[in-house]
Amino acid sequence: MNHTGKKAVVLGLGHSGEAAANLLLEQGATVTVCETSDSPAIRKKAESLSARGASVLIGLEAESDPANYDLAVLSPGIDPVVPLVRNVIAKNIPVIGELELAFQGCSCPVVAITGTNGKTTTTELTTRILQGCGLRTMASGNIGLPFAHAVRQSASMDVMVLEVSSFQLETIQTFRPKVSAWLNLSANHLDRYPGMQEYRAAKLRLFENQTAEDFAVINAVNDLPPLKAQPITFSASTEKADFTLRDHAIYFRSRRILDQSQTRLPGPHNAENMMAALGIGHALGLEIEALAASISDYAPPAHRCEWVRDLDGVRWINDSKATNLDAMAQALRSAAGPVVLIAGGKDKGFEFDDIAELVQSRARAAVLIGEMRHRIASSWKNTDCHCVNSLEEAVAAAQSLARAGDTVLFSPGTSSFDMFQNYGERGNLFKNFVKQLPNTTP
Repeated sequence: MNHTGKKAVVLGLGHSGEAAANLLLEQGATVTVCETSDSPAIRKKAESLSARGASVLIGLEAESDPANYDLAVLSPGIDPVVPLVRNVIAKNIPVIGELELAFQGCSCPVVAITGTNGKTTTTELTTRILQGCGLRTMASGNIGLPFAHAVRQSASMDVMVLEVSSFQLETIQTFRPKVSAWLNLSANHLDRYPGMQEYRAAKLRLFENQTAEDFAVINAVNDLPPLKAQPITFSASTEKADFTLRDHAIYFRSRRILDQSQTRLPGPHNAENMMAALGIGHALGLEIEALAASISDYAPPAHRCEWVRDLDGVRWINDSKATNLDAMAQALRSAAGPVVLIAGGKDKGFEFDDIAELVQSRARAAVLIGEMRHRIASSWKNTDCHCVNSLEEAVAAAQSLARAGDTVLFSPGTSSFDMFQNYGERGNLFKNFVKQLPNTTP
């Protein structure tokens, strides 16, 4: 894609915004970056971009930028209703996202994976098994490495594997995956969307530009509208699908292909992640047996039901990536023995009532943190709840409550931004606190 002679504005200077600005500069555009927050890290990025020829506006100056542009690129973490974005929309400047910008310059087919839960595991797993079968590929997108950065390598790739979020899909125009994957849908991001209908609509844009030449790997129990792409279905809860789970084994159209106990991915939710990855490989023309053989040595990503330590007969599990109730429920169901649950965080617009019965049945006690801790305690009246002020206090409280044979599960059920920069920082701090705990066994 050539943007020579065009004036572009990038809204936001996070990882995606920085990658988009650099890509536009390489493509010949005159670039301005607008960022409302200010910090040493932002200033450092601004200096780097300025040295490359970009203009950077920070703070209130960014919100009221009077200039006109040929194109605006919106970072996915920025809500379109904020003044920074409204200022651009009021001038009728075309707005796309970093995902769309990178796709327009991509030289190979794309696999795109979305869902409320399991995106990162499935994206990493898909990348690993495709590589194991000889395809040149890499993972990027919402997984951490911006697509606008990774796209530079697309000419040397057979396929690009992308984790995509609802925020990224809001601003697509031509984005068309050769293979799309829809894992699941549950309540999330209701602090950004008015309701589930709007959240679902954003996710469904994944299929918008696909044709009958493309493939859609979809969860068979989700009620999706008719799709143009060729469907490949999976489910751990029904046998009316191409990929199914029976007696802890994955079947493909009645053929047993993988024993789940031979993998490091326990539980029905991980079985579905594996099915989706296998379905993607099948859509790309690879042999099912070869794909299955590549799964056995895969370990799940950090912060997703990650074992941290066994101490005094108690297993400590870091599930910081559980930023919604469905992810917490999956972790609770897969945890061994009685659970001491550490949960809580930012108010994302949903209540914790729906999971109260499961928590009561699985948790010996709950230690609650973050701005929602008291509301969660009110929702979980039949569970022994303890509200504390910090994650370090939560770890100490959990140790005092846990007994030999229990699992201490850190599965917040909501996002981290009230106390931490992201779920990764939250999870790393949890692991550090756990590793510092003294052995209390005489």
